[in-house]
Amino acid sequence: MNIKGHTIGNGKPLVCVPIMESDKEAVIREAKRLVSSGTEMIEWRLDAFSGIMSPNAVREVLKELGPVVKDTVFVYTFRSRRQGGLMELAAEQVQDLHQLAAESGIVDFVDVEYFESRKPEQETQLLQGMGVHVIASHHDFEQTPKRKVLQMILEHLKRCGAEIIKLAVMPQSMQDVLDLLEETSLFHEEFPMQHIITMSMGETGKISRVAGGFFGSCVTFGAGLQSSAPGQMEEEKIKTILDILYE
Repeated sequence: MNIKGHTIGNGKPLVCVPIMESDKEAVIREAKRLVSSGTEMIEWRLDAFSGIMSPNAVREVLKELGPVVKDTVFVYTFRSRRQGGLMELAAEQVQDLHQLAAESGIVDFVDVEYFESRKPEQETQLLQGMGVHVIASHHDFEQTPKRKVLQMILEHLKRCGAEIIKLAVMPQSMQDVLDLLEETSLFHEEFPMQHIITMSMGETGKISRVAGGFFGSCVTFGAGLQSSAPGQMEEEKIKTILDILYE
């Protein structure tokens, strides 16, 4: 996959940095800072945005972000509280936010929480038809399911036809981290054309954020001014480690 000159799914994973600021000016300021520092992929986390209930406020931010992220892969994400986010909205409200992003012509990827969407396959197809790519995601902040369950979740995510599927889980042991990496590798071997992002969160799972690419994960997440999940390292640290691993 090639988006704005950035290759996803071949070699070194892209580093995606979330913007977690709450007001328009801070969101734009952080986006400009990240772009000027060479960030390849930016995720705007709408659940952190104080103006989320105003479609016009969201549109205004997107309009100003357009020229800023013209050469940067741009991901648009509402993360629900059940999936580790900061707030809860009805499924219809989230779908409206997704369509607003697709209509903007600015967003490259919309993150769709597979198990929170009422009809994830239909929503994925609708958004793709509107001209955006989709990341079908699932986050478990409590545990790492057994390997058969991990495999089942990945297969479910794949069914919706998203360009990228994403699974993040919380380890209770290093064995949990190894289980996720092995299931990632097996899935990647079986479905090499399906782009996949996986990560094991928290301090125990940090190794997966820099080693995941060797098992098939095409993107990793680094922290900007604020982290969006436990275990995220600063963007520059991750980039340095990846440069060494992939030199």
